[in-house]
Amino acid sequence: MRTLDPIQVEIIRNALVAAAEEMGVTIWRTSRSSVVRDILDYSTCVFDADGKPVAQSTAIPVHLNSMPACLGEILANHIPIEDWHEGDIIICNDPYAGGQHLSDIQTFKPVFLNGVRIAIAGILVHHLDVGGGAAGSYDPSATEIYQEGFRFPPLKLAEGGKRNEQVIKLFLRNTREPANVGGDFASQLAALDTGSANLQRVGRRYGPELLSAAMARIQDQSEAAMRAMIAKIPDGTYQFEDFVDDDGIDRDIPLKVAVTLTVAGEAITIDLAGSSPQARGPVNCTLAMSHSGVMCGVMMALGQEIPANAGCYRPVTVTAPEGTVVNCLTPAPVANRMATGHRVVTTVMGAFHKAMPGSVPAAYYGVSYAYALNCFLENGTRRVYFDLECGGWGAHPSEDGASGFSCGLHNISNAPVEMLENDLPIRFEEYGLISGSGGDGRTRGGLGLTRAFRLEAPAGVFASNLERFKFRPYGLEGGEPGQPGSLSITRAATGETEQLPSKVSDLAVSKGDLIRLCTAGGGGYGPSSERTEASRAWDRAEGYVKP
Repeated sequence: MRTLDPIQVEIIRNALVAAAEEMGVTIWRTSRSSVVRDILDYSTCVFDADGKPVAQSTAIPVHLNSMPACLGEILANHIPIEDWHEGDIIICNDPYAGGQHLSDIQTFKPVFLNGVRIAIAGILVHHLDVGGGAAGSYDPSATEIYQEGFRFPPLKLAEGGKRNEQVIKLFLRNTREPANVGGDFASQLAALDTGSANLQRVGRRYGPELLSAAMARIQDQSEAAMRAMIAKIPDGTYQFEDFVDDDGIDRDIPLKVAVTLTVAGEAITIDLAGSSPQARGPVNCTLAMSHSGVMCGVMMALGQEIPANAGCYRPVTVTAPEGTVVNCLTPAPVANRMATGHRVVTTVMGAFHKAMPGSVPAAYYGVSYAYALNCFLENGTRRVYFDLECGGWGAHPSEDGASGFSCGLHNISNAPVEMLENDLPIRFEEYGLISGSGGDGRTRGGLGLTRAFRLEAPAGVFASNLERFKFRPYGLEGGEPGQPGSLSITRAATGETEQLPSKVSDLAVSKGDLIRLCTAGGGGYGPSSERTEASRAWDRAEGYVKP
């Protein structure tokens, strides 16, 4: 084997990142639904031959931090690596086998060169609808995972290059959008071939042994960088807590997420003990999901560009009691696990603020505003409008928070209203920033968004899985919390407006009814009395605060 040198390792690292990115580009160029094509709710990753993540695309951290858990669970308890052969594709969306929720389907393909396994290509795609009790597969009234949609246990979708088309047919028969979901699924499988071809190209250039050694070195470098960052934090124990509004069923019961951060030398432990018991409604997180939120919070709090791979996970230990909202047990429902997952992030960041005062921002909006409208058309068919929205970012100690800015945990993109109107029976009437929604302070929190649309079909059914209507995004060091979110419907027949809770199930909608969502603003930082008059004048001039 040739000797590794630092330049060569960096070249290989970038080649592996490029392979992951090209898988992502393939999905973007060939997918069909808005949730994949426009919102970009998918992620791609390259694993080494043993299933450890080594390179990833610029995609969604909540996916990328949990894909290794799913692959590790498959290898340890379902399909050992010795049974992975050339041309195989393994699929899974089971939250209790390392998955997230049923809409997120993960696929893995081993990559071979001259009979030697050199890597594994992995892709996770959020699919528009996988069945279950609500359009978009986000049923706020679900009390068991069996009600949430079609579940793939870890299994081989393809063996030796031959796909099991019967499994694909069975899956598509269980979705409300077989054309769009089928197109996105074909795009996902095609992108695996793209990744495999590029990884084989890298393998042919450097050889399996050198490539394996470089992958190990890349992971070790990330571990060293992470340990160096942790070493700068004062040793000690730091605690913080934040709350989820409710689970959508027991609406008067808030759910606590508690974090105890312990820093010892070059390692940290994050214990989620003290968090609420698992909920009846679908806001629960598996431990893999909570671990993903923890890692996102750690990376955002440290604020450094450390290459994300297996190495940077090694100095971080995550623990949580079983049967809690952050480590639920089957068959707890998990469709809206992002409600709690975001709260894990904000709670971890709050603990880091105590460890590193003056370097961590206030709370961002803290929820994936997920909603879906099942539209019934005149010809008897239906279409599903599914969307995700964001809000205001928390103020930083030295600058204002960003407005209408997607948090790193879900890192979603904007679905253009023109594209949605062209494809679906809806008409948008409002989309913009909400003046005054950011928390006041020496630096101001970012503004939330308002989005209002009318149904243009004869009838529909609406469901929402929202948050931050009760517990506002916190401010820090005397900064004020951000404005909470809200949801309403104005009936075309009467003109009356009804305020809705954050989590809505089976809401009948008629033609012309207007649904309006307002997302939360970010928390402020520092006393509002210390905000400069020049900053306040700019806020007024630009409409960031109400006159």
